Amino acid sequence: MENYIGRLLDSRYEILDVIGTGGMAVVYRALDHRLNRLVAVKILKDELSRNQEFRRRFHAESQAVAMLSHPNIVSVYDVSRSGDADYIVMELIEGITLKQYLEKKINLNWRETLHFSMQIAKALEHAHSRGIVHRDIKPHNIMILKDGSIKVADFGIARVGSAQNTLTREALGSVHYISPEQAKGARVDNRSDLYSLGVVMYEMLTGRTPYDGETPVSVAIQHINGNARRPSELMPGIPLGLEQIVMRAMSANADDRYGSATEMLHDMEEFRKNPAITFYGGVAASETPKPASQRPGMTRTEAERYAAARAAKNPDGRTPEERRAERARREKELAEQKRRRNLTIAIVAAVAVFVILLVVLIVNLIGSGPDEPKDSESTSDIENGEVEVESFIGMRLEDIDPDDYPDLIVDVRNVKSDYSDEYEEGYVMAQSPKAGDMVKRGRTVTLTVSKGTEEKEMPRLENETETNAMKTLEALNLGLKIVVKDENSSDVKQGSVVRTEPDAGEKLQKGQEVILYISLGQNNMPDLKNDTRSNAETRLRALDIGLSIIFLEEESDNVEEGRVTRTDPAAGSQLKAKDTVTVYISTGDGKVTVPPVIGFTKMEAISLLKDAGLMYEVREMYDPTVEAGKVISQSEMPNSKVEKGTVVVLDVSLGAEPTTEPPTEPPTESTSTEETSSSETETP
Repeated sequence: MENYIGRLLDSRYEILDVIGTGGMAVVYRALDHRLNRLVAVKILKDELSRNQEFRRRFHAESQAVAMLSHPNIVSVYDVSRSGDADYIVMELIEGITLKQYLEKKINLNWRETLHFSMQIAKALEHAHSRGIVHRDIKPHNIMILKDGSIKVADFGIARVGSAQNTLTREALGSVHYISPEQAKGARVDNRSDLYSLGVVMYEMLTGRTPYDGETPVSVAIQHINGNARRPSELMPGIPLGLEQIVMRAMSANADDRYGSATEMLHDMEEFRKNPAITFYGGVAASETPKPASQRPGMTRTEAERYAAARAAKNPDGRTPEERRAERARREKELAEQKRRRNLTIAIVAAVAVFVILLVVLIVNLIGSGPDEPKDSESTSDIENGEVEVESFIGMRLEDIDPDDYPDLIVDVRNVKSDYSDEYEEGYVMAQSPKAGDMVKRGRTVTLTVSKGTEEKEMPRLENETETNAMKTLEALNLGLKIVVKDENSSDVKQGSVVRTEPDAGEKLQKGQEVILYISLGQNNMPDLKNDTRSNAETRLRALDIGLSIIFLEEESDNVEEGRVTRTDPAAGSQLKAKDTVTVYISTGDGKVTVPPVIGFTKMEAISLLKDAGLMYEVREMYDPTVEAGKVISQSEMPNSKVEKGTVVVLDVSLGAEPTTEPPTEPPTESTSTEETSSSETETP
């Protein structure tokens, strides 16, 4: 694309430097001379600017988005065209994208995830209320400002770009976040954005997207089929309520998702106020829950897993609010019992005193008295009755007040501690006696408090087989991202670990990337398939045995253009010094897209066909309904895929047939034999 740096667009916007480049446009930092402020100018790439229909939609949609006004949406100031440049002017954001932030932090805690997600949902709520669907919500389009607030970008260009959605390498950045209906090419609505938001939340919590694959098509199929793993399976400790919000938003069936961003925000707000809450289709767990099989967004198997997980963390099935309410009820009952007991004792005492006085009086009167009265019935059974042990698991130690439990001695000083992957540091992970046990009043309850996740070190894996090394790393339960790379080694047998990154003994973090270098044996041909040409050459040169490397091109239906399809000799073959290695590079499937040229002038149509690598033949004819010089029809279907060099026949209008002279045979123009021949030899 032409470098616009230094140019002045519309005598107003001075282009200063490049901020970033995307699949559809280049973003520049610019100075608005009229308002004396810095702005961001997004200029469409040349190939898109040549498409008049695309340009028309781009301007219409961008102008609609310019009407949006929300603190969480990047403002659009202007939409225009200057010479050959179609551009939009936006506010300049000083910050980084959520994608860059995730690359630094790997994954976020649930509080930070909720903080960002609620702002994104508010931006979507505003846009949806004005009939605008983003269609490309992903971390790359979400900007994080220095104050921690976020702004969603690319509303207009995302909407127009949806018309060009194909699952090609241009879609690689978005296919991990598209909704199932987008993957199927079906109609999208507000719920598609909510699905993408659910995927972004999933990535923030776990450090990875729910679906991944070698090709965009394979990822899209997974979105359509659904059944992603629960985030807590990858990253223990995620609150169940937040996980349910994510999984409902990511339901493969749009009808099972939230109906609106407002509805999703409601559940987020409820969770924010009470992180211990759980939802069943948006209903708090304290209300009557639906059967697991009927919860929206969950299959029976998923619902059963939720129930099992909740039961494991909450054996007595009660929420903290329910426990506090029950504790208050019991305390009230105990206070009432104590009041009644004290009243009874006072009455009994008064009666006893009266009786004693009466007896003494009688004895004094008759000179003899009855046998000494028996002691009144002891109240020790009441004082030493049994009580039910409260549940302290999942509570923060510093929030536990022993005075709240007058019937038990809750020991918050002499606590035990242990590591836990399930409970955060400072939270109770075990207790004795267990919750629900009936014990004598005054029994001591001992607590075990989590020290958080145990710091684990990278084990020594050199010379271990790849299988054993993978098992060892998975057993650490850190959700590590394990990457396997081949490496030649004369010391380590084929299939075993040569070295690791990080080295043995280094501290490991949750979700950290670990690279295993697996031996190919001495001078074995590495597997270069899908490598770039430069990477393939680098890896071959690294063998340092004087190989002669030849690169050839070939068409491929399943390997991306510019990447290795195969090698000769094949991967794993023994290589000798100064051997010749042939590396085949994909040129793609060899087909091109037929541009729509109906309604264009003859010269515009010919230019578009040439740019697409196609030949042409022109037939001129009278047509009173079409302006002279404009294309009436084309022989190949617009946007269809054909072989490069295919001849497209254009019917061009001569306008209305003359009435003053006898009609003549309409002339026919076509590329001459010489022109056709020379065109075929031109590089499209």
